[in-house]
Amino acid sequence: MRIYTKTGDLGETGLIGGQRVSKDHMRVEAYGTVDELNSALGIARAHLKHDLFMDSLLTEIQNTLFDMGAEIASPPERAEQFAVIDDEKVVTLEAAIDTLEEELETLKQFILPGGSEAAAFLHLARCICRRAERRVVTLSTTAPLNGAVLRYLNRLSDLLFVMARAANHRAGVADIKWGEPGWKRRSAIGEQR
Repeated sequence: MRIYTKTGDLGETGLIGGQRVSKDHMRVEAYGTVDELNSALGIARAHLKHDLFMDSLLTEIQNTLFDMGAEIASPPERAEQFAVIDDEKVVTLEAAIDTLEEELETLKQFILPGGSEAAAFLHLARCICRRAERRVVTLSTTAPLNGAVLRYLNRLSDLLFVMARAANHRAGVADIKWGEPGWKRRSAIGEQR
């Protein structure tokens, strides 16, 4: 089978079931952003390969996101046959959040994305997850969707935040607190003038 089909050369793509839509259709934007999130998690996993708990957790999440993409890529009349995202999967994410938070200090102020490489990629994935959630919300205004998909994405972004903090903690790297003087903002701005 060839990777190229030439069927999308005019800016259209096929949904599951064969319906053709524009590549900028809300449904394509939604499942495309879920796919982007999945790819970002692959990068994070490459930096967490020695952390068996987080690698295993991300592997399961990547598989779930692939399933989610199929569900979103299905028009409403076919989506139910691909609907595997349920509240049990949401509860699994919550349990992982609770487990990881046990090893972390209570957060008392905002933190900046970054720290270790793994944490930086997990923060990036968190932001992509939030965008995927927004795209699914937009799609849900015009098409019926499984509500568990939104709940899963919302909880996943929380989990990715906690995973980023845990990755820093396990690497012995402190979270970067917002407003901490790493450089003096006021003096640096003055020096640039």
